[in-house]
Amino acid sequence: MAEAWIGLGSNLGNRRAHLRGALREMARLGRLRAVSPLYETEPVGLREQPAFLNAVARLETELGPGELLDALLEIEARHGRVRGVRNGPRTLDLDLLFYNDAVIREPGLEVPHPRLHERRFVLEPLCAAAPGLRHPLLGL
Repeated sequence: MAEAWIGLGSNLGNRRAHLRGALREMARLGRLRAVSPLYETEPVGLREQPAFLNAVARLETELGPGELLDALLEIEARHGRVRGVRNGPRTLDLDLLFYNDAVIREPGLEVPHPRLHERRFVLEPLCAAAPGLRHPLLGL
């Protein structure tokens, strides 16, 4: 059983409903072991868009990292995620932050997430849900 940490975000439509729905669907991929509180955050990059609701979740799963990422992308699509403008508004964003302590650098799959240590909207909920968790490359 693998331990995966997933970042969740939404800034379009009913943000709470998108996050709750994503958590319900993620629970079908394994067992949800922890979910952080929700944090309202300002957008990064493209500033002219609504504020985000963000959280992180710990999922125990039998899926491999590529299979899990594919499943997360399918959940995003079911919630109306349209990929257009980089860092633009979205109904749902699911990022695979960690997968055990694996370091994976493949086309379309980077674990740990390459920018998570620069993103307060990920770090705050991650610290709340997993205060002892350490980044396998940075030791943070």
